[in-house]
Amino acid sequence: MTTATESPRRNGVDTATLFATIDAVKGQNEIAKFQFRASNTWVSGTHSRSTASDFFGAMQELRHKSDTVVEFDHPEVLVGTDHGPTPVEYLLHAIAACLTAGVANIAAARGVELTNVTSTVTGDIDLLGILGLSDGSVRNGYEQIRVAFSIEGDADEETLRGIVEQSRRRSAVYDVLVNATPVAIDVTCP
Repeated sequence: MTTATESPRRNGVDTATLFATIDAVKGQNEIAKFQFRASNTWVSGTHSRSTASDFFGAMQELRHKSDTVVEFDHPEVLVGTDHGPTPVEYLLHAIAACLTAGVANIAAARGVELTNVTSTVTGDIDLLGILGLSDGSVRNGYEQIRVAFSIEGDADEETLRGIVEQSRRRSAVYDVLVNATPVAIDVTCP
């Protein structure tokens, strides 16, 4: 992928590199194949720790600049020790971050200067499913997730709404949440 020497930045996005990346992928689709990874270790009770460090992308093995370690737990009211958010809460953070990143990239690509982007994500869940106390009519996961954006920039309301909508259409996290994604689980017991 080619990086321009003097890259104009809009909303913190290097637009020259963004367009160069799109052009490179158009010319060689294999560059677009990525595999992200997380390793997780149980600590105690409902507390576990995940690390993101390496991934495959742009036809090569890569590492993040630094490892990211994330703590997961349940609150005390759900038999945990509250060392971190629950795994389903991280889904809310993931969709917020994915949509926001898309908004920044799309606005930059369209020449829109953003001045403020915030979102609030809420998810409704009924624990009857997880606890096995339902006749099967209550799902284990969220019943609904709502995302409320507040967005300001040097464009009219219709354009700003269009940027958020384009981000939704291109969001990997949104896609995973609303479309069935096959999940394979392997177990090793040494």
